[in-house]
Amino acid sequence: MRTERAGLLAWVLAALPGLAAAQAFDVTLDAQPIGTHRFTVGGTPQARTVHSEAAFAVKLLGLTVYRYRHQASGQWRGDCLAALQAETDDDGKTGKVFAQTVAEVLEVTGPDGALRLPGCVMDFAYWHPAMRLQTQLLNAQTGRFDAVRIRRLDSGTVDVHGQPQPAERWRIEGPEQPVDVWYTPAGAWVGLDATVRGGRQLRYRLR
Repeated sequence: MRTERAGLLAWVLAALPGLAAAQAFDVTLDAQPIGTHRFTVGGTPQARTVHSEAAFAVKLLGLTVYRYRHQASGQWRGDCLAALQAETDDDGKTGKVFAQTVAEVLEVTGPDGALRLPGCVMDFAYWHPAMRLQTQLLNAQTGRFDAVRIRRLDSGTVDVHGQPQPAERWRIEGPEQPVDVWYTPAGAWVGLDATVRGGRQLRYRLR
């Protein structure tokens, strides 16, 4: 069970959301609740702090067959990620990612090694409108700088706080399966859909 989800979760949960001071998404797999992704945001657009925590448990016949926990704290300066600390427990496989800006370069260490990323770097910050213009994003679980393609698809509705709301669908294509991210017309992140191996449906909806 873990191998069916681990790669995609590493990508989806790399994001540090930040719609408001405190928010939470309910997360389901094939319409069955598996956990939540909570976050808090503080500071100003020029000096923003974001804390994110996800906790999932997938059950089969009443037994837990997969567990996942991810915590991340980031500091932003305008549109640029300035620092990041993240820890992941992927069904017993643990890892940490640490990033800090030194002389205008984001120095990253993670399970896959070290990187030096000059210029303005973003992670999978679904909450930030500028993310949709990026061609590479930092993965907060693996520490990799993933190449991505992000494009607008169609419009529809998603449940926001239990009520259907108009929304736009944007697709992120990269090293794993495509991820569809939903935004209100005003640009607020309100949902996420992805198909994992075996055709199973992973879904985020704003609580």
